This record gives sequence, structure tokens and C-alpha cells, in this order.
Amino acid sequence: MRVIVTGSQGFIGSALVARLVADGHAVTRLVRTPSPGSGEAAWDIERGIIDAAALEGHDAAVHLAGAGIADSRWTDEQKRAIRDSRTRGTDLLARTLGGLSAPPAVLASGSAIGIYGDRGRETLTEASPPGVGFLADVVVDWEAATAPAVAAGLRVVLLRSGIVLAGTGGALGKQLLPFKLGLGGRLGSGSQYQSWISLDDEVGAILHALSDATLAGPVNLTGPEPVTNIAFTKALGAALHRPTFVPVPMAGLRLVYGRQLVEEMLLASQRVIPAALERSGFRFVHRTVDEALAAAVG
Repeated sequence: MRVIVTGSQGFIGSALVARLVADGHAVTRLVRTPSPGSGEAAWDIERGIIDAAALEGHDAAVHLAGAGIADSRWTDEQKRAIRDSRTRGTDLLARTLGGLSAPPAVLASGSAIGIYGDRGRETLTEASPPGVGFLADVVVDWEAATAPAVAAGLRVVLLRSGIVLAGTGGALGKQLLPFKLGLGGRLGSGSQYQSWISLDDEVGAILHALSDATLAGPVNLTGPEPVTNIAFTKALGAALHRPTFVPVPMAGLRLVYGRQLVEEMLLASQRVIPAALERSGFRFVHRTVDEALAAAVG
């Protein structure tokens, strides 16, 4: 296949590109530079500019670009950057792909389980309605921005990713040091559900979405067994052979990251099941959090 990838330098994107290349596929990286190199094409989301000619004749596109959601405190400016980088970038790419003479057959566009909001113990599938909150609103608008590609006849898959586990980055990468020092612990009550997926399965699921023509619309990229934060904390402690007795001081996290980010990202409960993936026959490499964490830290 010839595959267009945005966000190719990010945590998930870099792993995806490496897998595509290893499997013998040709990758065109869509990058924000006025002088793209070999295997690259340029775009500028702020100015609404994209090298459409360089995107002709590809088989698939994977859109993963967007400002980091948990990189810093949610100021008004940061929240605007989070929303605009996703909605404007997705709209630009979807409109461009839809207008090509030889468009790709499929667009797999990044999304997130943040769309479900804080839902307690409720089991959530792709059929569940959106929740409330800043993240839920952002993801609703983010997914809606793919509409021009849908209207043009592309098969659009909305990749609702959970917490992607790898020792090299993401949320787990930030947790490893305190846990290795024996300072890791539950967040809040620890009763909130965390829906995780290993990086291997995240990449595998994206490739599966590109090749399986039965998949379209929302697809939850989460492992089949979501766990509570207490269970996740114990599993990570066991994988690292470290104690996890002391709860994380939430006042300090709220001081650094702000109340809204902490409430919606660290304390929100999302018990998400990958119903569409399992119906399509996708086989997980890591079905349990213990397997995923052992692979991530090993």
C-alpha cells in the first residue's frame, strides 16, 4: 500500500510508520515544513495550505496530528489549540482527500474515548452517546470534521483511542519514574475505570482498520478488559516490583495541571469495550493489562 500519515513524529505515529515500512508499505509523511524531504509532503493548518498533488494515488490515509491534550494546563489558549489543531487539520485533510482525482479508499482519522465523558461503571461501546465536558465536545467536533471525506465516498474510520501503553512515551511514560521510585499510587478513590491498549495493539488495530472494509465510523481502540485505577496501579507496581501503597496527592496535580484537566483526564471513569474491533475478528496481542504492562516495561 501507499499510505499518507499525519502526526508521523508523534508517539503513535512514529510506531505506525516504523511498522508500515517494516511491512514493505510506502509512506508519505504529511509534515509542517515548507521544504519537505524525500517521502514527505507539506501542509500548513493555520494557513489552510496543503500539497494536494503529492497526495494523489495513495491507497489509504491515517490522520494522527493534533496538539497534545495532557501536555500542559488547560488555559483558554491551550484549549483553543487543542480544539483548532484537530478540527481545522481534519477538515483541511478531509476536504483535500475528497477532492483528489485519485483519492485513497480509506481515511483512518484519530479520535479518542474522551468523547464518552465521565460515565462511572457504565459499559461503553461505539453505539454509546457522547458525554459532557470539554474533551467530549472537542472529540464530537473533531469527528464531525471528517464529513467532507465521507461525502466524497471515502470509507472513514474514527479511531477512538484509549490510554496507549508503552514505556517509551504517552501516559505510561510519565508514570514510570515515580513508580520505579516506589512513589506510585492510586488516583483519587481509584474506582474510576481506565480503558487502555498496548502500543502494539494500537498500531495493529490501525492497520486492521485500513484493510478491513467492514469497518467504518467509530471504532474503539481499547483492550478488551478495562480495569479500575486501583487494579491498574497494582498491575504496574507488580510489573516493576515496586510498592503502590501511597495515593497520589491530588492537590499537587490540580495545582500543576488545573482542576479541569485532572477531573476529565485522570479521575473520569470510562469503561470502554472494543466491540467493533472484536466483531471484525481483530486479535489482540495483549488482552489483559498485566500482559500489556509486562511488555511495556520489559
